[in-house]
Amino acid sequence: MVSRLMLGCGSVGHAIVEEVAEWPGSLVVVDENESRVETLRTQGISATRADPADPAVTAGRPHVDIAFVAGDDPELNRDSARVVRDAYPNVYLVAYAGENPSETVSMELSDLADRVIDPGTLIVDQVLSTTDGETAFRTHELQRVLRDIDGKLGIFMHDNPDPDAIASAVALEGLAESVGTEAETCYYGAISHQENRAFVNLLELNLRNLEPDDDLSEFAGIALVDHSSPGVNDQLPEDTPVDVVIDHHPPNHPVEARFVDLRSRVGATSSLLADHLEHLGIDPNERVATGLLYGIRVDTKDFTREVSEADFEAAAFLLPHADTGTLERVESPSITPDTFDTISRAIRNRELDGTVLASCVGALSDRDALAQAADRLLNMDGVNVTLVFGFMDGTVYVSARARGTDVDLGETMRAAFGQIGSAGGHADMAGAQIPLGLLGEVEDEEEASLSTIVGEIVTDRFFETVRSRPNSDGFESGREHVAAFDIQLAESDDE
Repeated sequence: MVSRLMLGCGSVGHAIVEEVAEWPGSLVVVDENESRVETLRTQGISATRADPADPAVTAGRPHVDIAFVAGDDPELNRDSARVVRDAYPNVYLVAYAGENPSETVSMELSDLADRVIDPGTLIVDQVLSTTDGETAFRTHELQRVLRDIDGKLGIFMHDNPDPDAIASAVALEGLAESVGTEAETCYYGAISHQENRAFVNLLELNLRNLEPDDDLSEFAGIALVDHSSPGVNDQLPEDTPVDVVIDHHPPNHPVEARFVDLRSRVGATSSLLADHLEHLGIDPNERVATGLLYGIRVDTKDFTREVSEADFEAAAFLLPHADTGTLERVESPSITPDTFDTISRAIRNRELDGTVLASCVGALSDRDALAQAADRLLNMDGVNVTLVFGFMDGTVYVSARARGTDVDLGETMRAAFGQIGSAGGHADMAGAQIPLGLLGEVEDEEEASLSTIVGEIVTDRFFETVRSRPNSDGFESGREHVAAFDIQLAESDDE
């Protein structure tokens, strides 16, 4: 929970209180004027009567994230700011210069505070205005958590990471190192998509590929980017303590970490990292800017899918620092024969239910080919939703796309497959992973039979759920989904 402290509460302080009081977390106001304190209390604000420049006001307050100094007396504000900075060296401090401050007091306040509100240019709502009420301070909190990591930070992308995850992780690594924290970007699985490999190679990105049984004790902290839970679409133990989560996907359950930046209305995690860089006044180097810009373009499908104002603003910030020539080279790589084969099988095995298409491609050698096949099939005339899936290593992998429809794919995938695996995503781009369960490993000669069994189960579930519409009363419960899935697999195994 974010803890806030205000020392002094003049006219500017009251304006800040009105803005800040509704934010999540706590707010305590200290002022020496009894009537002001009583007024604040009647408004439901926790207020204490005391000298805001007395060091005793910070005693017994072990943690403050954001502090405001907002009295009318310039010298008292300076002294109060000094008290706060001495007690909490890493606090984000916003200070009002006061009425008619001297040049000396203004300079001293500038040295003490992260942000100074000057009476000549005073617009409180501009100082505090943000997307969700706290963006102005979110970056500082991220810095504080990164700085507190006592050792190396492991930054983990989701399995088989895409450009958005890769670029975001590399940018976060740079942010960690900018505050003196060693960091390393890690992932499980493989980077097999030809564009993703070109992306990593052309930008010369240093990424560490881990095996599931690798020792993680070398990491003093853990960060997750482009996903939000350990053990879900990564191979970290589910009980891994997490320090930082930065993601744009809507979570299925509460996210636990010391710092959480989840903005599901934004089209790419890369946009969130660009936002943090911009708030810090950091011009990204060419490699980071190019990576983040490409991550945004890929996840928003060149600003046509799940795009927000924040994505355009991030792209405008990154573009002057990016190498567009490298982007062109990344976007025109050679395509592997396996990918062409997967797309071919997806076309050949397609099943239609109105404007919804599903296709089982059977055994996989490259999971990334599923997303490419789902995108390609969405170009077919009369098709608004595509679902392409295949299996490898005992798991069914599913990729879905939609356009021009009121079907919410993220909700649909969770409803259809969330109780028998992991599933989720956005309204027009989603995925799932489903353990094969009772069938276990199969021999090569059984592949055709397995494709038929899995194809029928997954396709039927998906078609049924789309017809029922997300969140409608027509859905089967999650328990019924599990039971039906297991029964069908068991019956197939007995034949």
